[in-house]
Amino acid sequence: MSHQQSSHEQKPDSELIAEVLEQTSQAFVEPNLEEQPAEVGELSNELSIESLQKQLAEAQQQAAANLDKALRVHADMENLKKRVQKDLDDERKYGLAKFAKELLSVLDSLELGLRAANGDSPEIIKLREGNELTMKQFEAVFAKFNVEAIDPTGQPFNPELHQAMAMQPSATVEPGIVITSFQKGYILNGRLLRPAMVVVAKAEDKPADSVKINEQA
Repeated sequence: MSHQQSSHEQKPDSELIAEVLEQTSQAFVEPNLEEQPAEVGELSNELSIESLQKQLAEAQQQAAANLDKALRVHADMENLKKRVQKDLDDERKYGLAKFAKELLSVLDSLELGLRAANGDSPEIIKLREGNELTMKQFEAVFAKFNVEAIDPTGQPFNPELHQAMAMQPSATVEPGIVITSFQKGYILNGRLLRPAMVVVAKAEDKPADSVKINEQA
């Protein structure tokens, strides 16, 4: 037996296993990155930058889309808020319109009763005083809730506030002026509740004789 063989035989099994493992690990050592070609590193960097730029562009596009959606939602909410506020204001201003219209018929009856109370007897006087007091109470309540009466006698006819019941020739009143009011009109916070029933002046009709003279001339 040779000396080399004897030396192997003298080594314990644990040392032999350690040597085999060391040789095996050296055979499979990964190549050093520093030893890779420069072209491979540059290509890898270019691909990485291009990928990052693409991701950045996509992120910016998505951010712009989200901002646009957020602005639209905000605008819609502001418009909704304004509509709701307008509805609340209209309800506060004009919620009494239907109720006020019903009261107008009662007030009209009081005015008619007051016009009819022309006698001088104590009963008629008391009736007239009672009607006047009740009408003043109505007027105070109406004023509290911004209900205003329209009595356009002597004023130009306004089709938005007046309803012409008749046209009457007049030598003293200019055409288009309200001569008298059959029934008062009312507005609530600037909105028409009921138009005033009026008679409007018009130019006097020319006599037939003057027309014939003008035709002959």
